[in-house]
Amino acid sequence: MKKSRCFQQLAFNLLYGLWITCCLAQTTPSNAATPAPTPSPSPSQRPMNERLKVRLAGYPRKHNEGRVEISYKGEWGTICDDDFSLANANVLCRQMGFVSATGWAHSAKYGKGQGKIWLDNVLCNGGEKSIEFCKSRGWGNSDCTHDEDAGVVCKDERIPGFVESNVIDAHVDENKIEEVRLRPVVAMAKKRLPITEGVVEVKYKDGWAQICDLGWTIKNTRVICGMLGFPHEKKVNKNFYKRLRKRAAEKVSRPKVNVSASGRPTSKAKANSKSKQSSTGKRLYLERQKSYFHIHSVACTGTEIHLAACPLEFKKPNATVSCEGGMAAVVSCMPGPLFMQNSGLKKKLRTSRNVRLKGGARLGEGRVEVLKDNEWGTVCDDRWNLQSASVVCRELGFGSAKEALTGSRMGQGMGPIYMNEVKCGGQERTIWSCPFKNITSEDCQHTEDAGVRCNIPYMGLENSIRLTGGRTRYEGRLEVLSSDANGTQRWGLICGETWTTKEAMVACRQLGLGYANQGVQETWYWDSSNVTEMVMSGIKCTGSEMSINQCQHHKTVSCQKSAAKFGAGVICSETTSDLVLNAPLVQQTVYIEDRPLHMLYCAAEEDCLSKSAAKANWPYGHRRLLRFSSQINNIGRADFKPKAGRHSWVWHACHGHYHSMDIFTHYDLLNANGSKVAEGHKASFCLEDTDCQEVVTQ
Repeated sequence: MKKSRCFQQLAFNLLYGLWITCCLAQTTPSNAATPAPTPSPSPSQRPMNERLKVRLAGYPRKHNEGRVEISYKGEWGTICDDDFSLANANVLCRQMGFVSATGWAHSAKYGKGQGKIWLDNVLCNGGEKSIEFCKSRGWGNSDCTHDEDAGVVCKDERIPGFVESNVIDAHVDENKIEEVRLRPVVAMAKKRLPITEGVVEVKYKDGWAQICDLGWTIKNTRVICGMLGFPHEKKVNKNFYKRLRKRAAEKVSRPKVNVSASGRPTSKAKANSKSKQSSTGKRLYLERQKSYFHIHSVACTGTEIHLAACPLEFKKPNATVSCEGGMAAVVSCMPGPLFMQNSGLKKKLRTSRNVRLKGGARLGEGRVEVLKDNEWGTVCDDRWNLQSASVVCRELGFGSAKEALTGSRMGQGMGPIYMNEVKCGGQERTIWSCPFKNITSEDCQHTEDAGVRCNIPYMGLENSIRLTGGRTRYEGRLEVLSSDANGTQRWGLICGETWTTKEAMVACRQLGLGYANQGVQETWYWDSSNVTEMVMSGIKCTGSEMSINQCQHHKTVSCQKSAAKFGAGVICSETTSDLVLNAPLVQQTVYIEDRPLHMLYCAAEEDCLSKSAAKANWPYGHRRLLRFSSQINNIGRADFKPKAGRHSWVWHACHGHYHSMDIFTHYDLLNANGSKVAEGHKASFCLEDTDCQEVVTQ
């Protein structure tokens, strides 16, 4: 089977990945004599209500890189690249909410800025909390031009607690809240995941502290639940917790147990024992240590995506009374259907059917796609923010948004773009209820597709699976934690006989390692563990499960090849390509052609005909071909590249080009009953075969 048009975008990505190399220069020392740097003016010299703002700008760039711009005295300006270093970049990246810097750029790589050049000859040691605490020539004192504007490349990982995606209020706050948890109150709840109810605790210094519940509202609870991955909040029975608090404070006497002649407890003793278990089982964990109230007042509006964004009143250093008349704040949350244990309640709480996430490696992340007139489309990232992203997350059964992603970071979608400039308030039940603009093709392209990363509940699934023997943490033989008849837990292997990419997808997701590049059935080269027993076999996943245990598998292990070298393994990746066939183009261009065999020698030499062609009476006779044009787009987050190096590509003289893969695409022709009646395939090719799109050059 032949194709008359080749894969435009795919071939471009292939060549780009193989042939183009780029580098980032490190520094351009200034030739001009520079005065000795001095610390920038103290922030106290600026008005008390003014905060230093930092942002990334310029083009072309990704979300985590760009020209550094700072707002000083209400005016945006840039930083000169003289004496710039990675330490400076680290300070700036952390100021903007990224964990660290991976590089920096000089000579206005991201374009020339405008306005003032606020800082020059900046010298940081890397540990400063703000760029204003680094040595420099002082605010506005520079001998540079905008041809020397500095840029940074930040690591694509956010610091918990930062609530803006681009412009960050870079104030130094010792009381900044980053981590929040629920500590179970009733003993039985500690064993269940996810934890949906408990005492709210915030990370403080080397421990955890509580929040006083005086003035606590359901709006505060909504924010806490969203942070912890829950879309809904519930009211808490405060009287119940007050009684438990009082009971836990009392000294519980140990009841006497009367034993009968047979050695068994009497019915009275059983009742006392049961009463004791009930009483002690409901004791507050909170009372086992003295409470420390770090936060005395919280006043959220309910639309915040993090507690740090709410007005907070912290404990005063000289305060003598701690939460007088109140107790530790307790919240109760409602998980989404994916995380519910109660199957009956799960059916009642259905998630949206006209909004979905695509292209994400992990649960709760992806490109936002919406359904209209039975066709899926995307959302443009103009004015896309955390409030709008949170509406999508909650609509799909997750918590609030950790990140509102722009610039098609979750891959480019296909089809129409339905929404632009979405402006959610944060309380809407669906993104369709938010104000937005209908757009034309001139307004947005798929390079601007919006995405989200949502907060999801902690399930602890990664604790029951691990990889061993791999060269990196992204590959290796799989070991799973299982329990025997006695309840003893032990690590064991998975039989590799039925192991495919679908099962590997679930394993990589459970491990938190992204996508599955490959599911491996033999792992003799990863033999570095003393675990040799097969504990799971016959695993069959759909690919959407959260853990291997949710997939179908044998109740009793049955594995013909039970040696450890036949244990299943995976190769995971943070990014991957995603190839999608343009099916309408195939339908529009398909036709049948009878071609003489003597005209198909090149097709046969390149092994492009079906297997039955080998039995034909060459060069006599004809072959009936189904011909069509084909276009395959890569909408993933990585270039599609051949696994074989250039040295192993095969030259085909007939068409005068190389093949990097024998088979790139399979085509099967099915009848109305779904049975295969014909087959074909396409090998890889080089760019000379390709009709490029207008915006793509060979």
